[in-house]
Amino acid sequence: MRNLLLTLRYDGTHFHGWQIQNNGDTVEARVKAAFNSVSGKSENIIGCSRTDAGVHANMFCCNVRTDCTVPADKIPNALNFYLPESISVYDCREVDFDFHARFNAKGKEYVYLIYNDKYRNPFYENKALFYPYPLDVNEMNKNAKDFIGTFDFSAFCSADSEVQDKVREISECKAEKDGNLIKITVRGNGFLYNMVRIMVGTLLYIQNGKIESGTIPQIIESKDRNRAGVTAKPEGLYLNKVFY
Repeated sequence: MRNLLLTLRYDGTHFHGWQIQNNGDTVEARVKAAFNSVSGKSENIIGCSRTDAGVHANMFCCNVRTDCTVPADKIPNALNFYLPESISVYDCREVDFDFHARFNAKGKEYVYLIYNDKYRNPFYENKALFYPYPLDVNEMNKNAKDFIGTFDFSAFCSADSEVQDKVREISECKAEKDGNLIKITVRGNGFLYNMVRIMVGTLLYIQNGKIESGTIPQIIESKDRNRAGVTAKPEGLYLNKVFY
């Protein structure tokens, strides 16, 4: 037996997230089926995280403990033969047998993309949030920095979450503009359910005057989900990096 770490990227537009579900197609189900086709056995795939329906990944890691004898450097091409074009495995390596893609992750980086223009761009459809109103990136960046630190992020967590400990450390949160595209980067040691999307929604609410600028620290302190902004749509969110 050996433990293989797979690294892949995927377009989540037509998937119901990563985790296998009974009510829709998922990335995990496709990767599991592909690996089973390669190994000839039913293998258990362990993902580094869950992603919601419509969310994408530039880097997603998962591990599988298997007695498959295919060399690690041959596995990406073997898996990609069975995977749809929306999923691509681009690395495979052997790791310690006790390595766990989720529990061994030291942190993650998410990117949220906003296409900010009066008119839609079909090349960003389902790949970025279309936002046709003016955005002040300098003001967004100023408020984004208030997320940096170690806090109880209860106000930025979906009410559906059953996680008890909502303290997380955010080491980077910034907004950058490149033409009509705005990129919000958030890096931390862990994230709550819908946390990044609520952070983005709060920054957008500040922009349109629904939340006062400079009040993110008070919202964090309140631990009140109702004081934060809307949960931004999933199509702009990417799991960008996983750190081990």
